[in-house]
Amino acid sequence: MPHTLNKNCLCSVTLLGNLVAMPEIRYQANPIIAVAEFTLATHSRWLDKKTNKYKEWTNYHVIKVIGDMVEQVLINAQKGDVVLIHGYLLNSKKAGREIIHASFAQTFAKGYAQSLNQIQCSGVIASEIKLVTTEQNKTLAEVTLSISHQVYSTFKQEMQKFTVERPVHIWGNQANYIKEHAQIGDQIVLEGKLNYLNNADKSQYIDAKQVVLLKS
Repeated sequence: MPHTLNKNCLCSVTLLGNLVAMPEIRYQANPIIAVAEFTLATHSRWLDKKTNKYKEWTNYHVIKVIGDMVEQVLINAQKGDVVLIHGYLLNSKKAGREIIHASFAQTFAKGYAQSLNQIQCSGVIASEIKLVTTEQNKTLAEVTLSISHQVYSTFKQEMQKFTVERPVHIWGNQANYIKEHAQIGDQIVLEGKLNYLNNADKSQYIDAKQVVLLKS
């Protein structure tokens, strides 16, 4: 039997990147609350061993901010500004997409800064574990993680519980270990970075660097 999640999970995202455009700011009535959405670009750089040259990849994250922080931090933000955010994963029902809801935001002067892209989370394995070999002959385990976390809703002014599911990619020896020892209903704790699938929805997935399996 799959393990029933009875505790809040960890769901923590930290990003440092550049604003792709000025934030879109609107106000919701009853009560009047400021809401901002913007796209944050983070960059990763690695050495391609085949060509012995560095390559760079850019991720574009959709961020939502609600409340006083919009006018305190984002009201004068401009394209290219460096922004630090901390928040959690959320499925936006209105926009029909997967976003990051920021509970903290800080802006810095426009310019280049080395990006941060970090996620720490815990959750329950919600799918069979698929082991594949990439074109680069690397071992990859694919699994869906169910994350239930509780946050304070500024709109409803109460605590609310959200559940999101995200694909997780696990590499190398960790992939083999998870495939051999984990099953649906087991809990895992991981840290890694937030990436996006190359599909029409640009769906989020978690690229895990460190995974800890907790058997149910």
